[in-house]
Amino acid sequence: MNFVPQVATTEISDADLDNVSGGLAIGGSGGLCVETPIASVASDLLAVATPEGVTTGMAFHTAAH
Repeated sequence: MNFVPQVATTEISDADLDNVSGGLAIGGSGGLCVETPIASVASDLLAVATPEGVTTGMAFHTAAH
């Protein structure tokens, strides 16, 4: 008796694979950090574009010395 599970495989097109894996996306990010004798200031920016729309995010951090 064979107890190994059987798995069926099939070919998938590139377009179908894009839909399964989340599709196509393009993104970018950047950051800036300035350190002074009084404090450190940092900011980050993120943008991601997909066929469904654009998502952006921004963060700003400060720390006193």
